Amino acid sequence: MKEKTIDHVLRATWMAVSKMYNEEAGKAGSTMATGFALLTIDPEKGTPSTSLGPKMGMEATSLSRILKTMEEKGLIIRRKNPEDGRSVLLHLTDFGKEMRDFSKRVVLRFDEAVKENVTQEELATFIKVANTMTDLISERKIYKEEISLKTRQV
Repeated sequence: MKEKTIDHVLRATWMAVSKMYNEEAGKAGSTMATGFALLTIDPEKGTPSTSLGPKMGMEATSLSRILKTMEEKGLIIRRKNPEDGRSVLLHLTDFGKEMRDFSKRVVLRFDEAVKENVTQEELATFIKVANTMTDLISERKIYKEEISLKTRQV
């Protein structure tokens, strides 16, 4: 395999983006995961804690740790959902809104830098290819016919 595989390019690119975001977030005493959570929480109405994980593509255990840290740092507060007393809404504090704005500026600056260095056509192609890959994966069109090595007779 002399040529890099698609998954290698994706992984290497995401690792570079992740490192960049963590470095920028670190300047404000934060992390990429915290910034992503801040951007996902509705700044006006709050967001049900149960819907945050699926929106972010995270498991509940990882998200719980992030939310606990965010609460300890004064970025969010939890309030009972007035429409459903069994659930909790996450609300941004004033500090949380400031940090959300910081995170938003970081993400938008990355978008600007990419758009300054690739054509609209290249970007549209990239997005189309990424969406195709996501669809192939989510619709299980890649490995659905494969035989599991565990169940295969040798």
